[in-house]
Amino acid sequence: MYYLSKALFFPPVSHADSDGILAFGGDLSPERLQLAYNSGIFPWFNEGEPIIWWSPNPRMVLFLDELIVSKSMRNILNRNIFTVTFNQNFRDVISNCQQIKRGGQTGTWITNEMIEAYCRLNELGIAKSIEVWQNDQLVGGLYGIDLGHVFCGESMFSLVSNASKVAFIALVNQLKKDNYRLLDCQVYNEHLESLGCREIEREAFMAILKSK
Repeated sequence: MYYLSKALFFPPVSHADSDGILAFGGDLSPERLQLAYNSGIFPWFNEGEPIIWWSPNPRMVLFLDELIVSKSMRNILNRNIFTVTFNQNFRDVISNCQQIKRGGQTGTWITNEMIEAYCRLNELGIAKSIEVWQNDQLVGGLYGIDLGHVFCGESMFSLVSNASKVAFIALVNQLKKDNYRLLDCQVYNEHLESLGCREIEREAFMAILKSK
């Protein structure tokens, strides 16, 4: 495992350990975060810990044509009970992602430092959000890093049933229209698998990431 100094540098992702941890230290500057995502690396750490940088193998991704939309979800979409916007309320989305309670977690990895760092990336047009509204209230959404051909999803939230799924589906449909190659979902979970995501080898992910 590498310790990062102030120098803008990451070791090759092949140097990550079996858990996917590559390095620790450094900072959350826009320049370092951009280098990280373009290199297949992302930060993930808890409050009070040093910044930990990850590049897991395998990698959870969605090939856009493999999106699974259930019959019940199609019915919800057809009823038009939600309104979706793109990149209109980034800070509110990431703040809700920080506050939402998740099963098996006692805290959040989205620290206040992370919020400010990603809001800076949003101001630079790199981090983007999808918002889901119901009766003019923000009830769901997600955010991530837009690399132009790959979108790196970071976190999503739902205050009412299915709102985060609506955000996810809207994002995928937009990425397909814009000819993106892939939606990066980072690490496995059952919910993502139910939407069509699957694990691929890190080497295959990196090949897509580098094929701009």
